[in-house]
Amino acid sequence: MQEITLHKNGFDLSTDRSRIDLDAVHLFLSTKAYWSLHIPKETVAKAIEQSLCFGVYHEDRQVGFARVITDYATIAYLGDVYIEEEFRGLGLSKWLVETIMNHQSLQGLRRWILLTGDAHGLYRQYGWKEIAQPEKWMECHNKEVYTKG
Repeated sequence: MQEITLHKNGFDLSTDRSRIDLDAVHLFLSTKAYWSLHIPKETVAKAIEQSLCFGVYHEDRQVGFARVITDYATIAYLGDVYIEEEFRGLGLSKWLVETIMNHQSLQGLRRWILLTGDAHGLYRQYGWKEIAQPEKWMECHNKEVYTKG
């Protein structure tokens, strides 16, 4: 798959996996992200390795991230989306989601899914809606998986 790198207002947005700062992504996900507190660094590394990742950079510092888990044919799960707090309000999350939704390899999918506790307004701008028939969805969720010793 061809990597993309975009430039806007002093920021880069790239799918170049070699640019991902594993330490920065792990620090955010394990200490600031309500959905993955205490996630081990090895788990983050494995997740990155198995996903299509998008990094947002400012002067070579990783300030944002998102990843897509997909089969590239029918379905995609968007997860671990964040922009560092000091860089919020600059339109970076919109740029990130728009770039992901328009990525050439992610077109023609039957279904996109994500979980969010606080960014519904952002995703609605790109066609996301609440699940139409939640009674059909099931999950097996172990929210303590990263805190067990």
